[in-house]
Parts: sequence; C-alpha cells; structure tokens
Amino acid sequence: MSPAPHPIGTAPYDAVLLLSFGGPEKPEDVLPFLQNVTRGRGIPDERLKEVGEHYYSFGGKSPINDQNRALLGALRASFDEIGLDLPIYWGNRNWAPYLTDTMREMAADGVRRAVVIVTSAYPSYSGCRQYRENLEDAAREVPDAPRIDKLRHYANHPGFVGSFVESTAAALSKLPAGSAIAYVTHSIPTAMNATSGPDGNGYLDWHLDVAAEITAELERRTGQARRTDLVYCSRSGPPQVPWLEPDVNDHLEALAAEGVPGVAVVPIGFVSDHMEVIYDLDTEAAKTAEKLGLPMARAATPGTDEKFVTMLRDLVVERAAAERGEQPARPCAGKLGPAWDDCRHDCCPPLRRPTPAKETA
Repeated sequence: MSPAPHPIGTAPYDAVLLLSFGGPEKPEDVLPFLQNVTRGRGIPDERLKEVGEHYYSFGGKSPINDQNRALLGALRASFDEIGLDLPIYWGNRNWAPYLTDTMREMAADGVRRAVVIVTSAYPSYSGCRQYRENLEDAAREVPDAPRIDKLRHYANHPGFVGSFVESTAAALSKLPAGSAIAYVTHSIPTAMNATSGPDGNGYLDWHLDVAAEITAELERRTGQARRTDLVYCSRSGPPQVPWLEPDVNDHLEALAAEGVPGVAVVPIGFVSDHMEVIYDLDTEAAKTAEKLGLPMARAATPGTDEKFVTMLRDLVVERAAAERGEQPARPCAGKLGPAWDDCRHDCCPPLRRPTPAKETA
C-alpha cells in the first residue's frame, strides 16, 4: 500500500523509524543474540554463555524490547495529539524485528523517505556511526529502500535533561541530606572516546555537559551544592585495552570510605531501564552499596516520560522543517550547543580492533 499524504509539518517524510539495539525474548534466544552482538570478534561460545548468565538471572529475557514497544505506543499517542499521522516502524540491530526486515516492510509500503530515532543519545562509534552503518548495510539489501535521515543527538535537549532532573530529585528525596550524585554511563574504550564527535572527545564532553546541567538545575531549586561525579558501568574487552573509568562499584567504595551519607545513581547514558541498568546498577551496584552500608537510590531513565516522548516528537518536526529549508528553533541545554543534523564522513570512526560490547542503547 502507499503511505498516507504528508501531514502538515512533516514533509518530506513518509514515516518514522525507531532503531534500537535489540535483546533476547526468551532463554533460548540468549546465545544466538550474543553471537549476533559479537559476530566477527572471535569470542568463544563459552565466554558468551558466561555473559548470558546476566540474562538468565532475569528469565532469559532483556527488558529492552518491551520498553521499545511501550515507547512506540507513547510516540503514537503523542503524534496523534497534534495530528501527525506518520506511520512509525521499529527495527533492531541485533534481534527481531531486525532492521533489514523492517526496511523491507517500509519499502513494500511505499515509504520513500523517513527519519530515524535511535535509542542512543550521545556521539560515539557504538552509539551513532555503527547505527548509521547498519542503516547503510540494510539499504544495500533492500530494493527501493527508503532514504533515511537520523535525528540530531538529543542528550542535551531540555526534554532529555529535564526528565533526568525530575528523576534525580526523586532519588535524592529518598536519601540522607548531603548525599552525592553519581552520574553513570556505559564505558567505552578511551580510543573510541578520543575520536567521538566531529572534533574528538565528544562522548565524554557531552556527558559532562549534561551532568553539569542537571546539577545546576537541582542546585537552583534547592540552594544546595553537592558532590557529583561521572562514572561508568559495563566495561568489556581485554584488560590491556584502556576504557573510561572509574567503574561505578569502585566509585561507591571510594564514597563509602570518605563517609558520604548516601548516593543517587543517575544513569544519564541510557534512555530506558534495559539490561545494563537492571543488572549493572540495580543488581551489582546495589549489592556493592548494601555491602558498604551506603544508602543508594537509582534515578529512573526517561523511558516513556512525557518530556522525553514530546522531545522525540518535536525533533521529528524540527528535522522535517530543516529539510524543507526552514530555520526551526533548536532547543538545547548546556554549553555545547545543538548537535549537527548530518555527520561528517570521518566522524566517530571504528576502532581498528573492535572489542566486545553489551547493550548500549
């Protein structure tokens, strides 16, 4: 069938694509899923089975697909509120619905041009360029594949930052006065960070800028300054390869040793509570904090928060306006300014020797 005529404000786009990492839905999916994630890296199945225990401890199912289904529903409702009748498709990098299959569906439906929402908010190879490569690979497999434009990075959009301000405030309300904030994101190799973004160091710079904005707003509301740090989770790969540090568990030990009365753990690197959050933070980090006697509360990720969903909707409208040659407003929080619409060809290059990765989006 042919797509519906362009609703006002969304031309030249026929559709929206939600693109995510994917995850297993049942125990027998776990090993094939991990093989997909690490294909070409020579990692033995024995090692993958060890990693798979994280999933088996949650019934062999990642929450990420259900979270994307919920986000699809929230986006549809938000679009309908303002009369945007663009169809919304969903594809994954590593599990069904696979991106290539979704692109075939889009082509069969007559979609010629779409805008893609990636469930990764920051610049880096694994968080941006790899998804763009996935899109290019899928397009080569699909006759008459639609042209697809990617939304700008949205970590420093007021909708993303504002969602974390509220969830961080809620977490702090459960903790003793004077508690610290530990902003958490997925660790990546330091070499990957060095080439992230058009000028390098983008992954770290963006996280620091977002953390500073959340902190400033909380201080404005309360008049209270507090300790804040950017820390990391989910390190993988050989130990001789440097990755961003410190690990969140090591950081909790340092806080306890310094007598900090409590800590709000704020996963600013993630858009939803998928495996990296519920295992690395809600399970491992929570156990570390309990062992240390350190009160800890974990802030919620944006998920389907209204601020976040409205932001994604507005970014679709913004990008459509820009493609029509207009000059739309580009809301932004922080000092770095709004991100670019189109990435340079040399932005965020892959590492020469790729290392294993877990969910990053």
